[in-house]
Amino acid sequence: MNEFETAVKLKDAINRVFIGKEEVVEDLLTCFLAGGHILLEDVPGVGKTTLAGVLAKSTDCSFGRIQFTPDTLPGDVTGVSIYNMKTGEFEYRPGVVMNRILLADEINRTSPKTQASLLEAMAEGQVTVDGIVHMLPNPFMVIATQNPIEFLGTYPLPEAQMDRFMMRLSIGYPSREQEIKLAAGFLEGKTPDKAETVCGTEDVLVIKKAVSCVTIKESLLGYIEDIIALTRKEERFVLGASPRAMLALMRASQSRAFLQGRDYVKPDDVKAVAMQVLLHRLVLSPEARIRRENASAILKSLLLSVKIPV
Repeated sequence: MNEFETAVKLKDAINRVFIGKEEVVEDLLTCFLAGGHILLEDVPGVGKTTLAGVLAKSTDCSFGRIQFTPDTLPGDVTGVSIYNMKTGEFEYRPGVVMNRILLADEINRTSPKTQASLLEAMAEGQVTVDGIVHMLPNPFMVIATQNPIEFLGTYPLPEAQMDRFMMRLSIGYPSREQEIKLAAGFLEGKTPDKAETVCGTEDVLVIKKAVSCVTIKESLLGYIEDIIALTRKEERFVLGASPRAMLALMRASQSRAFLQGRDYVKPDDVKAVAMQVLLHRLVLSPEARIRRENASAILKSLLLSVKIPV
């Protein structure tokens, strides 16, 4: 079984448990195989935790979950150094970040200091505790969740942290048919822990290497840069997309092309992931907010205005 067949089997295994949200699963795998992190922003009870658990079970990745609260400390995330009286030395006790799939539940409910403890892990794949660097496992992915409805007692994520998420996704409520099918599956015992383990971590690394080898021509890189440049020139945005956003859009496009069974990127791949990759990085100007402008509509119009390379 080659890398593409393994990826397809993995996607099917997740869809069998996480029912009715094929597009969300596609985006999840796109981000995972591109080496990115995801911010799941949605109301409670739509399956955010389930989705993270199913991904970990299907790929045989270690799974860690931390419920963020105002009293959660950075050491709970990164780990701490404990003095061993027998040896007379400090020993590192790993935090929850040392798992391959980390679910950071309600990330906006913890203090900025604790939120910042994830910055190094998400950007560099390592954590520093008492001046000592500890490398994280590979693959490593942060899946953070937040409720967009409740703002009381929350700490909005700063732009620097938002920029480290490759994608922001919303699951949404299922349709009537999907919800009935979901309930029937629950009665049959189709819970996250029953998900099929399709591949191991070594297989995931092989697939990620294949994704990084997907051809993206210089004309496509120019197309991506044109999109990024327009977000910076747009007067209704006080903050446009960063160079990190361009790299994220490039990697996500490669991953989407791979999941479509191609070894080269098309403009359609870029357009398929552009909203998920860019929208959460853009900040409306005060004037645009007063006029109640919609950032999503502005970005869509910018994407339509960019000349598609032949």
